[in-house]
Amino acid sequence: MDRTQLAEFLRVRRERLTPADVGLPAGLRRRTPGLRREEVATLATMSTDYYTRLEQARGPR
Repeated sequence: MDRTQLAEFLRVRRERLTPADVGLPAGLRRRTPGLRREEVATLATMSTDYYTRLEQARGPR
């Protein structure tokens, strides 16, 4: 799987999950459906910056 495919996979999966699916409170406002990047990074025990780079196809080589 190349970086572009990984980025697309992560983005699609994040958008399909709701906070309730992973035991998080829904919160007040969400601009888009799905989890926030910060929430996914916290659940995966990684930094938000690193997760963001992966999702933007800028991860490690």
